[in-house]
Amino acid sequence: MTSKPERKRLIVAISGASGAVYGKTLLTILQDKKIETHLIVSEVGQGILEYETGTTQEEIRGLATYWYDIRDLEAPISSGSFHTDGMVIIPCSMRTLAAISHGYSDNLLTRAADVTLKERRSLIVVPREMPLSIIHLENMLCLARAGAIIIPAMPGFYMLPQTIEDMVRHVVGKVLDALRIEHALYKRWRNEQPS
Repeated sequence: MTSKPERKRLIVAISGASGAVYGKTLLTILQDKKIETHLIVSEVGQGILEYETGTTQEEIRGLATYWYDIRDLEAPISSGSFHTDGMVIIPCSMRTLAAISHGYSDNLLTRAADVTLKERRSLIVVPREMPLSIIHLENMLCLARAGAIIIPAMPGFYMLPQTIEDMVRHVVGKVLDALRIEHALYKRWRNEQPS
């Protein structure tokens, strides 16, 4: 049995859905907090990263402590004996969601998610799709029943966002909340009426 690392260790995956900025922002914050990250980016995810944010493969890998090719099923994170504190798939495509919800581990991303679930570690999925079909909803329900936390990329407006970055930080802040990582990415709700 491997010993638990002294600092928090997380797997971060970016799959092929719009909203790659969420994954990039999460990695940037985790790097600032000196949290060990193990990154997987799908091929489509990398294309979307470049299209939506202008971020190259080298730049996104530079935000992670370790990175892996999605085809590398021999990577340490493919085994339950490699301890992690959880995994975040941000954003999560409907293809990736379907594969994980049905135990179809055909690449490192889906295998790492499968391991995270079977080891009863935190799996956070940030789906980015609309509208949602009944198949999408059933797949999310299946994952939620298996213990995953579903955090759709749906920013709130109670903190009165002024920029797109404010809305991105709200969603990423919700992910950090689920991981119990302190942050000040958005103003929390106060039950006070304006005077």
